Amino acid sequence: FLIVLFRGAFSEVVLAEEKCTQKLVAIKCIPKKALEGKENSIENEIAVLRKIKHPNIVALEDIFESKSRLYLVMQLVSGGELFDRIVEKGFYTEKDASKLIQQILDAVKYLHDMGIVHRDLKPENLLYYSLDEDSKIMISDFGLSKIEGSGSVMSTACGTPGYVAPEVLAQKPYSKAVDCWSIGVIAYILLCGYPPFYDENDAKLFEQILKAEYEFDSPYWDDISDSAKDFIQHLMEKDPNKRYTCEQALQHPWIAGDTALDKNIHESVSAQIKKNFAKSKWKQAFNATVVVRHMRKLQLGTSQDLPSQLTPTSPCHGELLVSIDDSTGSHCGSCEFCCTQKSQEVTEQNSLSLCSHRCHQSNRV
Repeated sequence: FLIVLFRGAFSEVVLAEEKCTQKLVAIKCIPKKALEGKENSIENEIAVLRKIKHPNIVALEDIFESKSRLYLVMQLVSGGELFDRIVEKGFYTEKDASKLIQQILDAVKYLHDMGIVHRDLKPENLLYYSLDEDSKIMISDFGLSKIEGSGSVMSTACGTPGYVAPEVLAQKPYSKAVDCWSIGVIAYILLCGYPPFYDENDAKLFEQILKAEYEFDSPYWDDISDSAKDFIQHLMEKDPNKRYTCEQALQHPWIAGDTALDKNIHESVSAQIKKNFAKSKWKQAFNATVVVRHMRKLQLGTSQDLPSQLTPTSPCHGELLVSIDDSTGSHCGSCEFCCTQKSQEVTEQNSLSLCSHRCHQSNRV
């Protein structure tokens, strides 16, 4: 059977190799039956992805289509998930968090300048490009993204509870500012390891968000700088008109200056991450980082760092989606022969003759 990097309710992502270059990629396989009634949604996602080319955004490299399936050939990232890396570190500071947020702000500013609103920014959608210590962070999952039209108003309630802006919950028209709120929530979590808003009861959770009620609790925030708290407060501002834009946030001294502290906060933050962000669903799919490590040992990879479509980091994480660039390739109507599920698999020899990508069998790992 195939190496499945992620399996969602309506699709799965498998590991594949481009035949001519031996470059590893991730192919998202979507049955067309699952898209019935949702055609506009997938068309919107692809339209968004075709516009994007940024070093901190996971790229879609090609699209294939067969009679029964749609295939998105995506950049593979192998550095692991954001929370994994923080927990594994022995040393973690405000400066580390500041550098992460700076990359996210830069990428989201790029999206906003392109007229694109992500609408579902959260830690689960932040992946490291490689296993290198200084690896860049990558934004993934554009399933809820939206291109702002001239004169159009966004009002659809969407996103992930805990990260969604007050104006969305209030069912008011909203703008790019919703992404800035989400970045504020992410920054908060990166500095303490727990979310600013939490309640088992959704109604109470939404009430907290609507009122923008959050605290910098002691002792978790005692060693965090006033500058970091000020930065968060400007992003998690209830009034979207007063909320910092990405450009303003990039100019804040906690990002652009030297106010982020060097003190090690790893012990407290990692303990809270492990407590508040369970890995209960991680075992449902392969960890792409482990897959790539094995393939390197077996000399099946390439010499370059290999990226990863990873598994979810929390029980509320949805289906994995990625971003893209406008590159094209040789389209093959028979790709489903090497990307379909178990019952439809054919031999590797046949799949090689029919498709420009070779999907890796699990016995190679």
